Amino acid sequence: MEMILPVVLGVAFGFMLDRVGATNPNYIMGMLRLSNLHLAKVILLAIAVASTLLMAGLSLGLVDVGHMSVKATYIGVVIGGALLGLGFALAGYCPGTGWTALATGRKDALWFVLGGLLGAAAYASSHAWWKASGLLDGWLGGKVTLGAIDGSAFAAVWPAMSGTGVGLMVAGALMLLVGLLPDRVR
Repeated sequence: MEMILPVVLGVAFGFMLDRVGATNPNYIMGMLRLSNLHLAKVILLAIAVASTLLMAGLSLGLVDVGHMSVKATYIGVVIGGALLGLGFALAGYCPGTGWTALATGRKDALWFVLGGLLGAAAYASSHAWWKASGLLDGWLGGKVTLGAIDGSAFAAVWPAMSGTGVGLMVAGALMLLVGLLPDRVR
């Protein structure tokens, strides 16, 4: 079951990516150009719903905070994010949509996936150098959350605020934004 569930969830996620148009680089380019916001609205709504469910699960004790993982902030993340964003804008794919597009038979996605694998191999082979450079050292507090989460060992940017409350406020703001944004900008 430990191997079947991730595969089933991955296939379901890929299916949904394809259904909303995220495997079509034209949709992605339209989103990045802010001319077709349909995909941006889907992404924002998915984040809002997932955040709401996570915060509700934490509040009701259905989610064990010990299973949560907060990624550290470091300058390497900023550099990697900039490189990912550049590749996203040039190719019209991000890693998830690229693999899903490849699974649907898009030939251009093959080059994107191969480039991503080559980049990952280059990073893995040079990881010791990046580590020694200090670019992977914690930055801006390292592993932090916006608000305090009970039972969590992570520091909070705003310790007086409830992490669950902040999460629900962000989710609500995203849902409001989804409702206000048009599908297309003319």
